[in-house]
Amino acid sequence: MRPIFRVLRSLGNSLGLAWWEKVETREPNVTYWFGPFLTRKGLKANLSIFLEDLSLEDPASIKHTSLRCRRNEPFTV
Repeated sequence: MRPIFRVLRSLGNSLGLAWWEKVETREPNVTYWFGPFLTRKGLKANLSIFLEDLSLEDPASIKHTSLRCRRNEPFTV
């Protein structure tokens, strides 16, 4: 990824304009934050890969929601 995109994502996140996906699993009970992305389209384009990897852990359920917000670490709770 080009450095300018990293700077823009960081700026967008600090202003609360970045797109994040809040992904919650049950058994194990974990909340993951996937992002930041400059656009919702960019988030959706990359989300399926993350969800596929997560499903390999065989959780009882996976629920996810798109949010435009500012996030700081930790990204997994």
